[in-house]
Amino acid sequence: MLFLMNIFAFIFGAAIGSFLNVCIFRLPAETSIIKPGSRCPKCLHPLRFYDNIPLISYLMLRGKCRDCGAKISWRYPLVEFITALLALLLFMKFDLTLNFLIFFIFTAVLIIITFIDLDHQIIPDVITLPGIPLFFLAAVFLMKEVTWRDALLGLLIGGGMLFVIALVYELITKREGMGGGDIKLLAMIGGFLGWKSLMFVLLFSSFSGAIVGITAMIINKQDMKYAVPFGPFLSAAAVAYLFWGDAFMRLLIAGY
Repeated sequence: MLFLMNIFAFIFGAAIGSFLNVCIFRLPAETSIIKPGSRCPKCLHPLRFYDNIPLISYLMLRGKCRDCGAKISWRYPLVEFITALLALLLFMKFDLTLNFLIFFIFTAVLIIITFIDLDHQIIPDVITLPGIPLFFLAAVFLMKEVTWRDALLGLLIGGGMLFVIALVYELITKREGMGGGDIKLLAMIGGFLGWKSLMFVLLFSSFSGAIVGITAMIINKQDMKYAVPFGPFLSAAAVAYLFWGDAFMRLLIAGY
């Protein structure tokens, strides 16, 4: 029975991942995420239901549109697979509970933010501005994983910390180093996971961001002004905290 539930969680996540692809493509364009239905971005032909099955249709079609033969980006099945995998891992951790549902919604939002930031170097306010109060309220009143004080401090410190870092960086270098979207994203993360999560999130995102950024500069032969979006690293760090945050805090406390 547990095996079947795990399979269902994976399928559920893949189906949601298909919808996340729509959000990733349409939110930056400021078009409806509901109408029209899914269609080929090249020939605009509406997708048949059997050509829109998460993961499976991409393999069956060999990554090409049935009507015009245009290549389908590998990003579509990637998003579906990531969402499916996270749904499975969250289900294994929280079981079929309200916490599972809320944490899954949180990670789904982070997936949307990640791929939009990678494509456009923006984090839309339409996601973070409502996300800040909604996830804060969910954490305090529905999940009760953190106290309202911890959540409020996380919101204020998260947003305030990056704002100060961005301001100091701009004063020193005379150029923008971090966008307002990153600031609002960390405020949303802090308001949901609490202020104690911020140390892990900032350490994880800064370390991974530095490695990827330096590697990208070497590969692309760019200087230190080469811009790497920070949103994906903040998002990845927040997801990592869901699974390893408790162990990190215990290790940190033991070190003292």
